[in-house]
Order: sequence, then C-alpha cells, then structure tokens
Amino acid sequence: MKKVLIYTDGSCKGNPGPGGWAAILEYGNHTKEIFGSERQTTNNRMELTAAVEALNALKERCEVDIVTDSEYVRNGIMSWLAGWKRNGWLTKTRKPVLNQELWVALDEAASRHKVHWRWTRGHARDKRNIRCDELAQQAAARQIHSSQ
Repeated sequence: MKKVLIYTDGSCKGNPGPGGWAAILEYGNHTKEIFGSERQTTNNRMELTAAVEALNALKERCEVDIVTDSEYVRNGIMSWLAGWKRNGWLTKTRKPVLNQELWVALDEAASRHKVHWRWTRGHARDKRNIRCDELAQQAAARQIHSSQ
C-alpha cells in the first residue's frame, strides 16, 4: 500500500465570509498542491473541505498520514464522530451536528484508506503547514477579488 503524507488547512476572511482550503499531498518524490474556495463559508467548513478533497484526490487505497492544525477536524474525526453517528447526528446536548454533510463526506473518504490523524500547531515553523496556509489564504483572497 502506498504511503502518502497530506497536510491540510482552511482559511476564512471573516467567519463567515469568503474562504479557501488547501492540501499538500506527498508520495515519494512527488508533491501535489490542491486548493479551492467558496464565496460564503466558515473556517471550520474550509478545514473539513481540505481534508475531504485531499482524500478524494487519492486514486487508490493508501496509508495516509494527515496533518492538520485544526483541533476541530482532529477531535471530530478521532473523538466525536462515532458518537454523532450513534446518536443520529446529534451532539451530546441533542443539537444537530454542524457541517454534517462534510463530516459524512470525510467519514466516507477516510474509510477508503488507512488514515492516521496528526495535529500540528498552526503557523509554528512547520514549512508544509505554512505553505498550506498560504495556499488557503490565496484561495480565499481570490473570492474577495472576484466579488469586487
């Protein structure tokens, strides 16, 4: 099974506001950068979208290390998701889970691979995380410029 390293990040200019997401995929000597944006979104939605899009970009089952600076994504996928599914997509306080459609998409995408989730502190000397943040910010900025 191929081993792939993925860094993801999301950005939002205002929350909600124009947002961008990005991912860096590395396999051997190959690196691929992907990114996109939405006109009106939230930072959490962009963080989730980055992870979904990165996993969906893989063309075959892989062993994947995903590195995110989003505690929301890491805690959601590692700690909260099973309970949400068990409780019919309701939180412990019986409120609907925010961004449910993205959590479902992330769960489905992750299930096709062997995924290890890692967290890194954002903006803290991790060159891949910094690059991913730059790409997400640039994608968000395109939304601002395209709406003017």
